[in-house]
Amino acid sequence: MDFSEAVRRTPEGAEADLLVSPGSDRSALEGVDPWRKRIIVRVRAKPTEGKANREVEELISGITGCRTQVVRGHTSRQKTVAVAGDPETIIRSIGEAL
Repeated sequence: MDFSEAVRRTPEGAEADLLVSPGSDRSALEGVDPWRKRIIVRVRAKPTEGKANREVEELISGITGCRTQVVRGHTSRQKTVAVAGDPETIIRSIGEAL
């Protein structure tokens, strides 16, 4: 599956659907889950007190160079993040990181 099915353009930038695996040995984008149509993200932080959500935001922000915020799935492994900025740049940056 192409990762672009997990990323949508919005008026503010883009939204990306993620499948987050907390408590990993490293933080990185790991590929795409074709069944869920989500980008697989591994983070070191445990899912307590919003630590994993903050690390997801920092990771995506570092990849795209844009402000990022978890907008859906705060207590779930399936999350949606909003990324503010140029949609084409955001999508290209995510694709390069995969």
